[in-house]
Amino acid sequence: MKSLSDSYTLSNGVKIPCVGFGTWQTPDGPTAVAAVKEAIAAGYRHIDTAQMYENESSVGRAVRESDLPRSELFITSKLANPEHGYDETMAAFEGTMRRLEMDYLDLFLVHWPNPAATRERWREANAGTWRAFEELYAAGRVRAIGVSNFRSHHFNALFETARLTPQVNQILLCPGETQDGVRAYCDERGILLEAYSPLGTGRALGDPTLASVAAKYGKTPAQICINWCLRRGWLPLPKSVTPARIRENADVFDFELSDDDADVIASVDLGIKAMDPDTMPF
Repeated sequence: MKSLSDSYTLSNGVKIPCVGFGTWQTPDGPTAVAAVKEAIAAGYRHIDTAQMYENESSVGRAVRESDLPRSELFITSKLANPEHGYDETMAAFEGTMRRLEMDYLDLFLVHWPNPAATRERWREANAGTWRAFEELYAAGRVRAIGVSNFRSHHFNALFETARLTPQVNQILLCPGETQDGVRAYCDERGILLEAYSPLGTGRALGDPTLASVAAKYGKTPAQICINWCLRRGWLPLPKSVTPARIRENADVFDFELSDDDADVIASVDLGIKAMDPDTMPF
């Protein structure tokens, strides 16, 4: 990958820009609108939101107020946890489209595989949800479909009824948390891994080991973490509301990490681990 305009190709042939702009914990309203517009101006063409982020309306407004046609942007959203099941998913999707004020999504994800609301019947609920996803995909309402925070046993249960394999699995990936088991499972099945919180929810910025590696390349810890993700074939989703950092996080293509430095980055313990989707309280 050499620029924000470069893409991965999903298993269904859809091209997805190689770095996405994350909007988790970005407040709805002027802050989210300004951040997304800044990202688009900086060259990002992939914007990631979710029903649970409660900022879809602001993302849609920012897209409309940008100078780009909708077709030049890749927009992702995710299904909220209480909405699992066929009918619930269909209704929730329409809500997303109303808030975004868009005719289609580029990517729709099941946000969590086993939320508290459907924990006693998560397999059945996911089967209904995925049937809805497949219908939305067949109807052209969504260009690609996938999941988030899924582990192998969640995939195995889904595959009991699924006709289509998810094209994406968005999971926590950052220095010290590489989820090797999930990675291997997805790699074997052609499922692209998207890395949320690639900066370890900001902890990478103050880590002395990452700062030392970054100094060798004249870069910041954030920049080497994003480059490291791309080097591993993942699609990073850095988030910021600060214009300078939004642009800094896009300037990650003009250097190549050595094997040794890549190993050092992987071994750094930022004290953050992926939540267990089978026991989380939401």
